[in-house]
Amino acid sequence: MTLIDGLTMLLTALGLGFFAAGSLGLIRFPDTPSRLHALTKADNLGLGLVALGVALQAPGLAAILKLILIWALALFSAGVAAQLIGRVAAGRR
Repeated sequence: MTLIDGLTMLLTALGLGFFAAGSLGLIRFPDTPSRLHALTKADNLGLGLVALGVALQAPGLAAILKLILIWALALFSAGVAAQLIGRVAAGRR
């Protein structure tokens, strides 16, 4: 196993840990804003770490740029979705 393989496994495992923490927050937190915070923050960081780990194994620059684009789109869409869900939840109070 090379150093790159070890970093890939470490970053992917950390990313999966953040995904698990976000999912646990979705289940455990009592109100909508807390749940949204857990999902948007933890899952975006988890996706970034997984994408970084996969990028270390990518065959070329095009694949790395695609991973970065996927992560950027997920960051943008999570923020927009959380804002819309938060607005609807605030209107119901």
